[in-house]
Amino acid sequence: MRDPRLDKLASVLVNYSTKVKKGDVVGILADPIAMPMVEAVYEAALKAGGLPFYVPRSESLQELLVAHGTNEQIATPPILMSDYIERVDVSIGLWVEVNSRFLSRYDSQKAALLQQARRPFLKRFMEREADGSLRWCGTQFPTHGSAQDAGMSLRQFEDFLFSAALLHLPDPAAAWREIEVKQQRVCDWLQKRKMLRFVVPATDGTDGTDLRVDVDGATWINCCGQSNFPDGEVFAGPQGVEGHVNYTFPAVYQGHEVEGVRLKFKGGRVVEASARRGEVFLIKMLDQDAGARGLGEIAIGTNYGITQFMKNTLFDEKIGGTFHAAVGAGYPKSGSNNESGLHWDMVCDLRPRTLESGVRVGGATIEADGEVFHRDGLFLMDGWPGPA
Repeated sequence: MRDPRLDKLASVLVNYSTKVKKGDVVGILADPIAMPMVEAVYEAALKAGGLPFYVPRSESLQELLVAHGTNEQIATPPILMSDYIERVDVSIGLWVEVNSRFLSRYDSQKAALLQQARRPFLKRFMEREADGSLRWCGTQFPTHGSAQDAGMSLRQFEDFLFSAALLHLPDPAAAWREIEVKQQRVCDWLQKRKMLRFVVPATDGTDGTDLRVDVDGATWINCCGQSNFPDGEVFAGPQGVEGHVNYTFPAVYQGHEVEGVRLKFKGGRVVEASARRGEVFLIKMLDQDAGARGLGEIAIGTNYGITQFMKNTLFDEKIGGTFHAAVGAGYPKSGSNNESGLHWDMVCDLRPRTLESGVRVGGATIEADGEVFHRDGLFLMDGWPGPA
């Protein structure tokens, strides 16, 4: 008998997040280890009148491709996935980490080739989402691998996941609709602004962050459980970016943890990149194609129920009191036209913190057209997202 919380989660994904209706073709993407959740989503989609089918993913097969495939084989887009992205009305992805570091010891150039193979799928995926012909949602399936990355037991991670998704409430969908209202106030206010500035004072031997992002003409997107689940962010497609950012959390991608990332932007592109650890991988990812050094997304985390760094982008980019920026591909619906095989979200903490010396530092701000609206990890306006 499967965990009843999986059925509750599946119901939210099908009926609230993607709004499956009669006749919808519903693709379910997941590693076979997530079969209990696959079954729950499949059943919920059937009850909603959809036409579900399952597409397996596999870390072990991907590793075999990297270990034994030629560069040409690795860089070739999966043929059946080209058909998949044209045929489905709804795509539900179950993200599964059996071992998040399974590719970390392989040549980073091969990791870049894997991303290039993904590029046509990602481009078409974003196009269909933008024109409204595709609804999608992704969520985490708890495994020992993801629990270990978060420094938790599997039971603790499961409890965290289901709580962050608000599944402990009688009507999770109603709770997410309330979140939607609060976040929409942020989006409506930002939609009238042209320039954002993110400032984090210099500490720990770094020069801090001073990043200026042009959002004039961008569209602010309210993320309230309809594409990621759990959720909690607002984001837009940058029209330009200048300045520098020092990321306080490790930048995690394909099982690699790149620490102390510093990026300098000029003319909308990364012109300098460095890291205390993992710099070679960082540069390889940024050099994989023409769009990888562009900024595809700028976002503010709004989920104050997620408070700790988990080494898992689904959760980390949502932490209330942070902002994140993604190098590489942007979402056309947000006003971005940057194309790449890369989409790498990097998270910067804006909350006050205590240094090893015991000194507590703060003063981080976000301003829009010169007006500070976010200080020390908190929005300054009433009725906007905040701690419970």
